[in-house]
This record gives sequence, C-alpha cells and structure tokens, in this order.
Amino acid sequence: MRILLIEDEPDLALWLTRSLQKKGFTVEWSNDGMVAYHRLRIEEFDALVLDLGLPGMDGRALLARLRSEDNRTPVLILTARDSLQERVGALECGADDFLPKPFRIEELMARVNALIRRSRGKEKPRMACASLAYDLSTQRFTLDGALLSVSPREAEVLRILVQRSGEPVNKQFILDRLNDKDEDEINIEAIEVLVHRLRKKLQDSDVHIVTLRGVGYCLEPVTDEEP
Repeated sequence: MRILLIEDEPDLALWLTRSLQKKGFTVEWSNDGMVAYHRLRIEEFDALVLDLGLPGMDGRALLARLRSEDNRTPVLILTARDSLQERVGALECGADDFLPKPFRIEELMARVNALIRRSRGKEKPRMACASLAYDLSTQRFTLDGALLSVSPREAEVLRILVQRSGEPVNKQFILDRLNDKDEDEINIEAIEVLVHRLRKKLQDSDVHIVTLRGVGYCLEPVTDEEP
C-alpha cells in the first residue's frame, strides 16, 4: 500500500518512513503542502498521513482543497496542537482520523490500516481473491489455506495485485508502489519477470493473472469456462 507522508520535520519523517516500510508500506515523503498538492493531482495514494503545520500550504488548507476537488483518499492528521477545537476543525475539513503527537508507531499503523480497510469496504485486515488471501497482520499469503512461498519482491507485486483484484493494473502503477524501486534492476522489465514467476506459483489454482494487452495485469478468479 502506497502512503504519502506530508511532514516538515525531517527526523520524524525519516523515522515514520522507515517504520512504515518495515511493515510493508511504500512511503513517499513531502515536506511542503503545495508540493504535496501538486503530486496528489497526478498521483494516486492509498492514504495520506498529514501534518497540519506545513510550509507552502498548511495541512488544513491542503485537506480542504483536496476534498473540494472530490479527492477521497483517506487522511490521518498528525499534529502537536491537541485541542478539541483543533480536532473538530480538522475533521470538519475532511480528515478521517486524528492522532496527536507524540504517538506510538503501532497505533499509527493500526489507524492507517483501518482507514484503508474502510475506504475499500473491508472489515478485516485481510485481502483475498478466490482462495488466494493476504493477511495484513502477518504479511503472508495463503493459497487454498496453505502458506504460499514467495520472495519479498514477488510478495510486493502480488500484494498490489490482490489489493486491486478484478481491476486492471499497469506496470508503472506496480513499479511506483515498490520499495527500493531506485535499484538498478527494478524496472518495467523486472515487473514482467516477477509476474511470470507469480503465474507459475498460481498455476493450477483457482486464481490467475490475466494480461490485458495495452492496459496491464488483472488478478481474478478462474471461471468455469476457462481451461
């Protein structure tokens, strides 16, 4: 899952980025509200972690503008200004949740997961397509109830596909959501190789990865009409 962290304190941002990445999130960081706004006009994220005290455009103004443009990305507000008026104001501007500083990383991750689940209509920290399931708490895949053995990079790609199961996902979308995507070997061709490996591991199961020519990949159940 891809998170945009909008925070102007470098030490806090670095700690949050590393902590969230360890839990399987892909984290992008912006330290300026206006820069973040322009990114959000052309990029898609699964959730925003937003500080209110920002240069360029403060967090409340950024949030109000996003909601006025019908951007419904879930937003968790972080702020040191922990007053009732501040909380109410942020929620009325369109925030989905509010977490005062200081906080524990475990609580932040639980809140972010809850926001993403609610935004996708999920009631449990589990994503599935046919008998393929991904558990957010253990970060493991099972296929027909058995543990599916995948490499860390394969797991990242498969998580993106199962999260968007039934929807076409292009290669660039997948690439943008990988951790350490600046490594030399991580490129569009590498995505093709990873998908090829995943297809082999899903062979003879009730779920497969379909190539939609000119569009991308789609993870979907195998129907009775298919061989």
